[in-house]
Amino acid sequence: MARIAVIGAGMGAMAAAARLAVAGHRVAVYERTETYGGAVRRREREGFSFDTGPGLLPLPAVYRDLFVKTGKEPLEACVELVQVDPSALHVLPDGTAVPLPNASRAGVVTALDEALGAGAGERWGDFLVRAREAWDRTRRPLLEEPLWPNWQVLAEREPYPAVPHRKLLRTRRAGTLAEIGAWELRDPRLAALLESHALAYGLDPRTVPASAAVLPYMEHAFGTWYVRGGLRELARAVYDRCVARRVEFHFGAEVARVLEKDGRAVGVELAGGAVADADFVVAGVGPGTLGRVTPGLPVRGTDGVPARHGLPSRLTVLLALRGERPAGTAHRTVVHAPDRDAELGHVFDGGAAAPPTVTVLRPDDPALVPDAGHEAVTLTAAVPAGAATEELRGHADRMLAAAERAVPGLRDRVLWHEVRTPADIAEATGVADGSVPAPALAAGGGRLLHPANSTGVAGLFTVGGWSHPGGGLPHAGMSGALVAGLIVEGPEFRGSQ
Repeated sequence: MARIAVIGAGMGAMAAAARLAVAGHRVAVYERTETYGGAVRRREREGFSFDTGPGLLPLPAVYRDLFVKTGKEPLEACVELVQVDPSALHVLPDGTAVPLPNASRAGVVTALDEALGAGAGERWGDFLVRAREAWDRTRRPLLEEPLWPNWQVLAEREPYPAVPHRKLLRTRRAGTLAEIGAWELRDPRLAALLESHALAYGLDPRTVPASAAVLPYMEHAFGTWYVRGGLRELARAVYDRCVARRVEFHFGAEVARVLEKDGRAVGVELAGGAVADADFVVAGVGPGTLGRVTPGLPVRGTDGVPARHGLPSRLTVLLALRGERPAGTAHRTVVHAPDRDAELGHVFDGGAAAPPTVTVLRPDDPALVPDAGHEAVTLTAAVPAGAATEELRGHADRMLAAAERAVPGLRDRVLWHEVRTPADIAEATGVADGSVPAPALAAGGGRLLHPANSTGVAGLFTVGGWSHPGGGLPHAGMSGALVAGLIVEGPEFRGSQ
């Protein structure tokens, strides 16, 4: 039985802790804040409840596997999962509303033909076939295995089989998501739908490699799910599973540094000076915090992939509304920005603020409201990390204006609202500017990969969104499985079969 110190109580860290405890190890988690879950938090006020982090769960199979592997109770015995249908209602820049059925390629094709005209669904369906090929080529090396030592192969090889495009006597293939939209979908409305999947993860569709096609494919193939009571209930269930497996949690316990002896991690020192010895240390923190707690240690890892930073953040507006939720309301509505170039210039290029693409979440969940005569609504949009408070206040007003396209009469129904900024994300996660990590993607020279879970220090591993395989709730759970495998089985571990 090994002693294992885990820094942070985010979703990836807790997933690793539960698996390691079941393997017979003594696991202690040290969390600098007073609660668990990382960015998966809840805001409660006057009978209303809101998710302040992720609001929907893709790929629930990751957490089903975690609960199967760590105990007798399956995930569905601990939380209630609800499949969201339609998966999303898209309000496109020209005002066209397109409801996309959940996990139904045929249904999506039909919906697009009905909303955008004959042929639109076929083009999107053909794109999904190619996206599936990219998924099949990258699923295992990017999600189910530790990062390859020869990760450059993933960095250089574009897995998306782009259709040849002839222009100006030259034949070209799409190398970015935006080029897929322009050259293969050939409809600005379909392109907007495609690009919104990248923007939701803080990725610039103009520069993100075509391999990002796996993002909409994952949603269409595996569905979109809601956890009754909010996504915080998933964090609660993972925490409870850890406690049931005798993981020790120490809240308000900030780790000052990782202790090292003869090139190996041997424990952690807390901010108050207390020392916890350990045979392994698992760091579930962002790159800035990792650098602070490992001064002088070569933690970039043997893979050579540099730590990522400078990604966009999210602005969230919590709305307590008077009046019941209308029957038939979509759980998720994506209201697209009227000026794509202006929005991307603001989020990624430092340009002037512009009306954003806004995701409107309106759960049909009595647990979130004081009674049936009220509604809890959450708005989210991508914003530059570290943006000024005054700028964000104005941006929240633009989000409300956009949301009125999905919620008529919205402003007249508002009882109160709160704005959650990148500073709130920074407080919850410890990432200084509130950046939100994106999933790992192939191609693009490796700039969408994340550092390996193993590091240049024996016995020290990283877990969570800022290490392989990157950000997002499913990816956090996958990172926990990979770290547990590397500790239990050693460096020869190659992932689940």
